[in-house]
Amino acid sequence: MAQSLSNVHVHLIFSTKNRHPWLATEWRADVWRYLSGAFDGQKCHALKIGGVADHVHALFDLHRTVALADVVGQVKAESSKWIKQDKGVAAFAWQAGYGAFAVSASNLDQVIDYIARQEEHHAKTTFQDEFRLFLERHRVAFDEQYVWD
Repeated sequence: MAQSLSNVHVHLIFSTKNRHPWLATEWRADVWRYLSGAFDGQKCHALKIGGVADHVHALFDLHRTVALADVVGQVKAESSKWIKQDKGVAAFAWQAGYGAFAVSASNLDQVIDYIARQEEHHAKTTFQDEFRLFLERHRVAFDEQYVWD
């Protein structure tokens, strides 16, 4: 094949360090916009970014020339630095890890809606319960002692 083509959609989930509620309601939308730009800088297009005070959900298209771990590392590093400087949260940090789940093109609208309703969703469930469910549904083996930081 003369050309490399791909259409890979990723639902990325990561939390603040120790799930501390650092992402203030007043400037959370600024963080989502910044993250969107950070994805763009990695050649990845963000379709939807949202979350609550202690974690982020991002649906994005993974560009065919970049590695997932590199994109996530760069986006988290850039946004952490920006939050510390722009929002004045000197102690801010993201958790070390993340969860990344493949999304079929036929499910994009469902995932976009799910991300848009995070406030409503987390009125009923914790981040930890939500994340465990994602791991189970996507058949990701995990050891509870290594998931949280």
